[in-house]
Amino acid sequence: MAVTLIGGGSRSGKTSFALRRAREYGAKLAYAATAEVLDEEMAARTAAHQSERGAEFVTIEEPLELARVLETGAAGFDAVVVDCLTLWLSNIMLAGGRDLPREVDRLVKAVSDCPGPLVIVTNEVGAGIVPENALAREFRDQAGWLNQRIAETAAEVYWMVFGCPVKVK
Repeated sequence: MAVTLIGGGSRSGKTSFALRRAREYGAKLAYAATAEVLDEEMAARTAAHQSERGAEFVTIEEPLELARVLETGAAGFDAVVVDCLTLWLSNIMLAGGRDLPREVDRLVKAVSDCPGPLVIVTNEVGAGIVPENALAREFRDQAGWLNQRIAETAAEVYWMVFGCPVKVK
């Protein structure tokens, strides 16, 4: 199992770097997309990501059951890109009726147990100002803890700065 975690701020080059890293593992590639297309802005972002990765990646759209994707669907690929943890976390937190600690534990276990290489994208949301509302503060804190747990399991961790990967681990 080889897990690579790639973090950074918005538009720092995380996805582009993740795609390059995944291509190093082989030609049979998957892209687990956690975004939900709910408005025109997200539709444009999704289209740009689809264009960048091209037809060589099989796209698996899963906003909530990311652990299941890794448990059942990752084995047949040379590498899987997960894009991204913080969107998944936001989806879980806003879905209602979900047990967040259980969901996070399940995802961390699925990442740890995944038989093939994973390249996981996440956002750093705790380096800015303190959010003014409780939900945003809770999201920031949960994202920081989730990123720490995934980084623990990762063989490599990169921090993206202005399109440049900085190896952290």
